[in-house]
Amino acid sequence: MGLRGFFRSWRTAATDRAVTAAALGDSAPLEPLTPEQLAELQAARADLAEAVKDSGVKNIRACTRNGKPWQRDAAAVRGIASTLRNLRDEGTTPHP
Repeated sequence: MGLRGFFRSWRTAATDRAVTAAALGDSAPLEPLTPEQLAELQAARADLAEAVKDSGVKNIRACTRNGKPWQRDAAAVRGIASTLRNLRDEGTTPHP
């Protein structure tokens, strides 16, 4: 089995429909964030902005597995900030 066959083997009709719907923008509308969620998201975005500034990253591209935008999920935003900090620390810390 070739590489293309390997990646095609896990696809089903349901995943094909989900991918097509996401590509066409046919997903369910996003529910509005509560004031608490919005405040947490703004704090996470500030944390990410600081991590980006310290790391020198110029562009971030990310996706989620559940189809929701990562930019609206405070945990995902903080996860990306943490990853950037870890990459920076690994790049500047000498390895034994």
